[in-house]
Amino acid sequence: MNIVVLVKQVPDTETRIQVKDGSVDLSGVKWIVNPYDEFAIEEALRIREKLGAGKVTAVSLGPDRVKEAIKYALSLGADEGVWVKGDGVALGDPLAVATVLAAAATKIGFDLVLTGKQGVDSDWSQVGPMVAELLDLPHVSVVVGLELDAAAKKGVAKREIEGGLERVEFELPAVITAQKGLNEPRYASLKGIMAVKKKVIPEWTLAEVGVDPTSVSPDAAGVRMIDAALPPPRSAGKILEGDPHDTARELVHLLRDEAKVL
Repeated sequence: MNIVVLVKQVPDTETRIQVKDGSVDLSGVKWIVNPYDEFAIEEALRIREKLGAGKVTAVSLGPDRVKEAIKYALSLGADEGVWVKGDGVALGDPLAVATVLAAAATKIGFDLVLTGKQGVDSDWSQVGPMVAELLDLPHVSVVVGLELDAAAKKGVAKREIEGGLERVEFELPAVITAQKGLNEPRYASLKGIMAVKKKVIPEWTLAEVGVDPTSVSPDAAGVRMIDAALPPPRSAGKILEGDPHDTARELVHLLRDEAKVL
């Protein structure tokens, strides 16, 4: 079974966001693999190990730095990695990103596409479903359990819904987006880290994956960032002291007349 894992690189969740001249200042940001994509990578490796055959290919779209995300996937055990150059791509537009990734997956060839349910930077939760739609494939999102029958080309997924779990049957090939709880991601071994040094990561352009640059350019983007600003500082809180009855009366007054929440 050939499995394609779509991997995104995002700012470390502990990064302190700074805004400069109306946009997010990315200088000094530490970049990591999107945490939800780690569940996707782990699941792909487990499927390959269970079947005893197959190939796991990690694909990432973006600037030169995303090669580090691919190397991380390779250090965990992915067989191959592909970097699709993000030059001229509206990386903030989910449809543009999905268009390029769907084209790359098609060029690679696959039986299953795995990715995280969302990126922790923009939280769109749209790229996975869009890739499925562009490829005209079944899709199951926020998956916390996955069973595949490779011979029958079928699968069963458990996905989170409000108040419980939903069991979904689907046919392969398909697109699955991983949720926390699907598995416990492994750590890279020293052997895996050393092996990455011998790996060659192909670098594909938009032309090489068959995507018209004008269709995914910032000018064609359906989503654009106009401006960014930090939230205004909060005003100091008020501490009410004195007789409990008087403070309770004052609290109701403040909530009703100042905060306007009653």
